[in-house]
This record gives sequence, structure tokens and C-alpha cells, in this order.
Amino acid sequence: MHTAPSPQVRLVQVGDAGEGQRLDNFLARQLKGVPRSHIHRIVRSGEVRVNGGRASADLKLQASDQVRIPPVRVAQPDQPRAAPPLQFPVVYEDEHLLAINKPEGVAVHGGSGVSFGVIEALRAARPDAKFLELVHRLDRDTSGLLLLAKKRSALTALHAALRERHADKRYLALVAGQWTGGAITVEAPLYKYLTANEERRVRVDAQLGQASRTQFRPQEQFALSGLGTWDGLTLVQARLFTGRTHQIRVHLAHTGHPIVGDDKYGDDTLNALMARGRSGSLPPFRRMFLHAESLAIAHPATGARLDLRAPLPESCTALLHALRAQCAAS
Repeated sequence: MHTAPSPQVRLVQVGDAGEGQRLDNFLARQLKGVPRSHIHRIVRSGEVRVNGGRASADLKLQASDQVRIPPVRVAQPDQPRAAPPLQFPVVYEDEHLLAINKPEGVAVHGGSGVSFGVIEALRAARPDAKFLELVHRLDRDTSGLLLLAKKRSALTALHAALRERHADKRYLALVAGQWTGGAITVEAPLYKYLTANEERRVRVDAQLGQASRTQFRPQEQFALSGLGTWDGLTLVQARLFTGRTHQIRVHLAHTGHPIVGDDKYGDDTLNALMARGRSGSLPPFRRMFLHAESLAIAHPATGARLDLRAPLPESCTALLHALRAQCAAS
């Protein structure tokens, strides 16, 4: 390892390439190798300034903005690891946008101990692409539909559609317990914070939280024993009306139905049982069952409605088939 030369304060013009980006994402591109937790820390401390003033990490930048970036010393490897060129299952693609079916376990971007993510791998696989940016995010352990823009104009239009809630985003989740009743809408404010070891977490907090809204609709019930304190599992569809960090996961845990395999907000005993395969009667399931199933949004160039769908991964469909078989046999 060697240490980079002593860094200096930099004043960086955002420009067209950074137009519409969140401040933390812009800084991540400027400060290669710096953990995202450290980026958030220097933003919170006021060391980062936008046009001379303090700013929040989620500020959307304008091309004319000037960002003050403080000195940040980064230990760098002698031979930096390049992102490998990877392709992902394509759901839809044209000259304006790309929609893929992201596998679970893959981050959407590098940072926070992850050397690369989907965006870096796709850029490496498409070296001739002049522009490729994430439109939105998915948690590392969430699979499903992920949208990327291939033009700045497309990114701006898609961001506007999401911000103004002109998009219909739906997920599938397998949750603990049997759901009672029908569809419900959860409006519980969510507050994002860091634990003592710099791990990002979210909790429901009426005083500090941001307004958050999710609609849940039960799809299928599985009455099973041998799941610890739970009387079964339920497949639930979630519709997002806001896009907070970990929103579906925290809202489901708040209702008393944590997601199967959720290592932050779930039931550790249930997760361990599912990982072992519930005494051999179910296939071992060692991931979080949360999948971005569909997205309906206006095409950024034509305005025509796009209805995009990403099929469930094999691990999830195998578990559902096994659950149906168990319930039919009982």
C-alpha cells in the first residue's frame, strides 16, 4: 500500500455531467476509494460546501453549482482493482434507457466496502457508452428491476417522473406470519441514522422521520408449522409512493411482518430456519426475499407508457413452489 500525495481543498464546477446528481453520488465519483460513510460524515460536518453554503447529502446538483471538496487522504493500493466487465439480464433497452434484472447480492454502485457495483461493471462492459447513470437504487440484497439512463436528457426526465410520483413501482416480498385482512397503506415517517459502527439503519420516528408511504397487498398465504413463533408465511405485493432508504423493509417490520432473510430488520431465528431448509422440508433459502417486480413509467423521450417486468429469480420461485407443495400436502 502507498499513500496518495497530500490532498488539497478543491472547488469543482458540477457541469453537465453532474447535472441532477445527488451530492453524495457526485462526491463518490470525485473521491474514488473513499467509503460512503466518510463522505456522509464530511457532508454532515459542513466541510463540503455547495455555492459556499452547507448542503445535505441528497441535494440534487445543478450544472452551475460549485462544490467545495475538503482534503481527504486515501490509502490506495499499488495496483487499483478495476471493475470487471459484467452483463446483466436486459429487460428493456433503447437509445435512451436500459432496464436490467439485477441479481441479489450485487450493489448498484461501489463504496462502503464494496469495490464496484452494477454501474461500474456495466461501464466496463460498455466502454463505448458515452453516458450511463443509475436512475434509482436497489439495496444490495434486493433483486429485480433497475433502471439506467443512457442520455442526460433521459436521466433528468426519469428523475422528474420519480420525484413527482408519476411512476408505479411494485415489489414482491415473502414475510413472516399470516397476513390478516386485505390491503393496507402504511404511512410511518422514516429516520435514517448510523449505528456506532457506522452501519446505515432506518427506524420509524414520528418526530425526526421523513414522510413515507407504502401500500401492501397480500397475494398468497402459506400456513406452516416449524417456523419458530410464526404461524406461516405470506407473499405480499408492495407499492411504493415514496422512495426512502429501506422503506419496504422497515414498514413491513413495523406492521409485525418482517421480510424473510432480512438481516437488519428481520427475525434471526426464522432466517436461520429458512437458511437450513426447515428440517429438509423446504429448500435452503439464504437471501432476503424482496424483488423489484415491475415499473410503469413514461418513456423519457416519447412519453409513451412503459410497463417493465422482471421475473423472480430461481431461488425465490423454487421456494414458492415448495411452500405450495407443503401446504397442499398438509
